[in-house]
Amino acid sequence: QLRLVESGGGSVQPGGSLRLSCSASGFSEDSYAIGWFRQVPGKVREGIAFLDTKDGTTYYTEHMKGRCTISFESAKNTMFLEMNSLKPEDTAVYYCAAAHPPYRLGYDPLEYDYDSWGQGTQVTVSS
Repeated sequence: QLRLVESGGGSVQPGGSLRLSCSASGFSEDSYAIGWFRQVPGKVREGIAFLDTKDGTTYYTEHMKGRCTISFESAKNTMFLEMNSLKPEDTAVYYCAAAHPPYRLGYDPLEYDYDSWGQGTQVTVSS
């Protein structure tokens, strides 16, 4: 069973940067789609950035495109989300997620497209 554990959330001022980490264990397939979502109370969980562990292909939705970078360190089974130029509207709980094959990248996924989730980490952007 795949287990995901996020870390790195916190409070930052507008314009600041933050790096989230997600440690994964229990990989049993040759490849996965992994990624980051975020959610604010009363709103649907929205996708931010995604990566195919098979070849490193990435996909970014418009929510933070140009202000974030997703990466995966295979030796440590850890994914990262580097965020910069943060805005108050980026305040949310951020979740890492993984999808077993078959999966598809290159589109804005919905929450149910991913079957494994971390517990979430709070990011607050405020002055």
